[in-house]
Amino acid sequence: MTFKSNYILDRLPKHLKQYIKPQNYEDYTSIDQAVWRYVMRKNVDYLSKAAHKSYMDGLIKTGISIDYIPNMYGMNRILKEIGWAAVAVDGFIPPSAFMEFQAYNVLVIASDIRQLDHIEYTPAPDIIHEGAGHAPIIANPEYAEYLRRFGEIGSKAISSAKDYELYEAVRHLSIIKEAEGTPQDLIDKAQKKIEALQEDMGEPSEMALIRNLHWWTVEYGLIGSLDKPKIYGAGLLSSIGESAWCMSNKVLKLPYSIKAAHTSFDITQPQPQLFVTPDFAYLSQVLEEFANTMALRKGGLSGLQKLINSKELGTVELSTGLQISGHLSHVIDYEGKPIYLQTNGNTALSYREKELIGHGTQQHPNGFGSPIGKLKGINLAIEDMSPRDLQAYNIYEGEAVSLEFVGNIKVQGKIITGTRNLKGEIILITLANCTVSHHDTILFNSDQGLYHMAVGEQVVSVFNGPADLRSFDLVTHQLSEPTIKATKTKEKQQLEQLYQQVRDFREGTNTTISRNKVFRELKTHFPQDWLLAIELYELAKINGDERFSEALILHLESVKQHKPKVGNLIDDGLELVNKSLVS
Repeated sequence: MTFKSNYILDRLPKHLKQYIKPQNYEDYTSIDQAVWRYVMRKNVDYLSKAAHKSYMDGLIKTGISIDYIPNMYGMNRILKEIGWAAVAVDGFIPPSAFMEFQAYNVLVIASDIRQLDHIEYTPAPDIIHEGAGHAPIIANPEYAEYLRRFGEIGSKAISSAKDYELYEAVRHLSIIKEAEGTPQDLIDKAQKKIEALQEDMGEPSEMALIRNLHWWTVEYGLIGSLDKPKIYGAGLLSSIGESAWCMSNKVLKLPYSIKAAHTSFDITQPQPQLFVTPDFAYLSQVLEEFANTMALRKGGLSGLQKLINSKELGTVELSTGLQISGHLSHVIDYEGKPIYLQTNGNTALSYREKELIGHGTQQHPNGFGSPIGKLKGINLAIEDMSPRDLQAYNIYEGEAVSLEFVGNIKVQGKIITGTRNLKGEIILITLANCTVSHHDTILFNSDQGLYHMAVGEQVVSVFNGPADLRSFDLVTHQLSEPTIKATKTKEKQQLEQLYQQVRDFREGTNTTISRNKVFRELKTHFPQDWLLAIELYELAKINGDERFSEALILHLESVKQHKPKVGNLIDDGLELVNKSLVS
């Protein structure tokens, strides 16, 4: 096992555990810790006024420190008190898996941390985004339940084949954009591929639509009034640039509604508009409104067609509660209603998310087909027939029958047995010497063995994934490419050593270090590094060493001239130091 478990993580199914990786806390460098500290100090200073009050309360409740990157083992000890847990993963994982983790009250945390060059924002998920963005807000019970429920519904959303292609393209861009020294032409090429895919997605799938809702709430949501909203979305909470930008008049504020599901986003750019929810309870209201549009709740012919188009493993639930899990290959319809469905390959039958004994993939390795609906000329559906009714219509063990369904599906054979649910209702009929036909087309013949006919007048639900997770081997995910770790050059190690010396001095573990000597080495070997100079400035001000602090200010002014893009970061860092001394 690559992670330390607890009672919440113990509930995770095997196919989710395949995404978990060790955090390897010792891999974080002194520069990484300095990046975390800078972002968190700046965030807390600004977000104490701009964020929903649950954020500051949550930082305390979840035990997330301003000075140290959180250790996931420590986080889990605290998170389990509010019924949650956290796991480390390698960057982006497939959206359905991400949401399924949420359904189990598990926060997915990309354990890598952004480079200093991307300190304001990174398109790649990192521990600042996940740990400092998502974790504090889940301490709010109303929001935590929204997140869990979102995961529960979102993991059932049906994808399209193009969704996964877009996911892989976004993952690739986030990896190379965060990687050190990636040539700009490769980044541009990856960006153009995403743009081309987005323009050719066709009608958005359920997963695409619910991902939009996730983006405009969980990632980039505002709460309160349109004129004075507060921040609660993790993408804003973890971006020291965009958290301030989003509050300006340059960003349009819209009332949150189901329309957000049809508003696309660009992960690589600041958002031109944001949605404002009046409160956390309203998020759940919109989520339920969206869920009512999904095949999960609507079923029917349209739901079956969505599942066929997705080419993914999914489940069809009939009005009797019988669930058919597999790759749906085709459906026959009549007057706008499905009258026959067929899966291809491994299929399992379940009832209430529990596989029926004798009806797993070993029994149905070559697919499963069944009529749906009522018998021709009979108003009473088979599922509604009492034992006396069934006997009257010759649907009885040992009897040879010819059942003709509405839409000209005909089932002829000898009934062997029937399978009933806990209420005593018949949900499956097994026949021998059976032929199933539609007009002149044979759909099943006796050479294929026993025929198992599902009983159900209607398709009431269609959703992503199997009904019973144990029916299929789902531990099959392979990363197309891992995140790229920064190379450890001799110069990088030397810089890390300087950062570590300053950190040791500040924490009192080694007070014999000459800060002036560190500064001289910084100017000589790393003249464009600005963050360590700010940390040295903080120590100089704390110790009342004005000459040293003035020398550092002059150096930082020089850095600003050579690297104007970091000017605001330097100014903000100096302001934070001066503020902390006054307070």
